Amino acid sequence: MGAAGAAVLLLALGLVALMLVRPTSSSTPQEANRAAVPADASVDVGFARDMSIHHQQAVEMSFIVRDRTADEDVRRLAYDIINTQANQRGMMLGWLDVWGRAKSSSRPPMEWMGHAVEPRGDGSLMPGMATDTELDALRVAKGKDAEVMYLRLMTVHHRAGAEMAQAAAAGAGTDEIRNLAVEDVARELLALMLQTSARRESSD
Repeated sequence: MGAAGAAVLLLALGLVALMLVRPTSSSTPQEANRAAVPADASVDVGFARDMSIHHQQAVEMSFIVRDRTADEDVRRLAYDIINTQANQRGMMLGWLDVWGRAKSSSRPPMEWMGHAVEPRGDGSLMPGMATDTELDALRVAKGKDAEVMYLRLMTVHHRAGAEMAQAAAAGAGTDEIRNLAVEDVARELLALMLQTSARRESSD
């Protein structure tokens, strides 16, 4: 097993551990209702906001490459990302509405993870996101050039997304975010493996 495979295995084992040690709630219905609305500075709200933005760019890049390549494997991967991440983004924005929390905030991205980042002004709002220049290059690329560029950008994107989802799975206070984050880590890791494999094939 290579280093990448070992890292995926460790992350998968970490997910299993998170699910096994998940605490059970012994609160009263009144306490549960109060706890159901996370604070504005909580992991839950921060993750929902930041991952919605992260997912939005993944969907955008996938729509771009869908029209720039005829490779069925790349198009299938793009369709999966479009469908899955657009759906998850809708769920997270819906939860923010239910919680009465704004969809955007003046708080810096990833503050909820304990290491806030300052956007660099190039369109990349947080780790893993492509810059405006990279998106422009993807829009004009064709064929194999578009495939390789998309897979490279999405590999970086999913690696950062998996780290965000891990942090949310460990620190979220709501079942909605915790469950979504655990699912998200698994999907991000699967996508990462598929992209790595596809990149190897594209470079042949």
